[in-house]
Amino acid sequence: RPLMVIGSQALARAGDAAQVADAVTRLGVPVYLSGMARGLLGRDHALQLRHQRRQALREADCVLLAGVPCDFRLDYGRHVRRSATLIASNRSKKDARLNRRPDVTAIGDAGLFLQALAAGAGGVAAAAAAPGAPAATAAPAVPTAPFGSAPSRWQSWLGQLRERDAERETGIDRQAQIRGEFVNPVALLRALEREAGADALLVADGGDFVATASYVLHPRAPLSWLDPGAFGTLGVGAGFALGAALCRPGAEVWIVFGDGACGYGLVEFDSFVRHGIPVIALVGNDAGWTQIAREQVKMLHDDVATVLARTAYHEVAAGFGGVGIVVRTQSEVPSALARARELARSGKPVLINVWLDKTEFRDGSISM
Repeated sequence: RPLMVIGSQALARAGDAAQVADAVTRLGVPVYLSGMARGLLGRDHALQLRHQRRQALREADCVLLAGVPCDFRLDYGRHVRRSATLIASNRSKKDARLNRRPDVTAIGDAGLFLQALAAGAGGVAAAAAAPGAPAATAAPAVPTAPFGSAPSRWQSWLGQLRERDAERETGIDRQAQIRGEFVNPVALLRALEREAGADALLVADGGDFVATASYVLHPRAPLSWLDPGAFGTLGVGAGFALGAALCRPGAEVWIVFGDGACGYGLVEFDSFVRHGIPVIALVGNDAGWTQIAREQVKMLHDDVATVLARTAYHEVAAGFGGVGIVVRTQSEVPSALARARELARSGKPVLINVWLDKTEFRDGSISM
């Protein structure tokens, strides 16, 4: 029951993204992608799992962490069961052994390690020590190799994991059907997943809304997802989108903003307008620092410093010369998303300010 978890570090050599994706496909091992590795295998790939990672790690008997340390995201290594063979490929000796000593340690570039492992020709150490390649400026193609034909001895294991994924997707669909006074965030993100183009670049900047988006949105290709990273450095979204749009002229660039994070970078709409950069910002406006509030209110019974207003972010964007759209009901969502794409194609930056209902989708989550 092997399992791989691939993280941002495996894409440090950005120009190798297609080769890394091809290596993962040829290995045939079920895989979870995190951080900058999201989208590595395209939108839908038979080997990629998206849900119930903790349970899968506890059941796997061999786990390969490619550029992923055993930090809080893996409960400091406790998500991987003790009897499993643990393989850690990492550029850092410290991170490779952080909180959990692997059975096999491969120090070097994780992407090159995966390629050498798939090639089955040895030379892993030499390949991993090769000098870095320059970052790519165009989206690498998703490999055309067969979609993850896992070896027959792993088919049952992969089938079990995919069945769980399907059950979770069904549960998300049910939660998307819940209707309230404003817009259900899960339903909003389901609508964005359907509407966003095949070449969409997704930039995420926020807490609770972005964490919800990570369950729902499927990055389209390698190097098509940017987020605040493990340290939660909110405020990066507008700058990331600016850079992404300039690196990929003509691509459809979306910023998925939480309302708190939006306040940090909203002024960049001035830059978008002045330089003719047609970014589309989607603001999930639930009038709060919800990621913090979920834990704080339960522990301290006080929402102090977590309450925001239903601020008219769309008016600010319009004030800079962009286009602002406000959405308060679910029925307005499809037309607003379609209109935003049309405006962006005409060269105009757009901000959609969506009033969200509070939900229990991430109830019990902990902010770090």
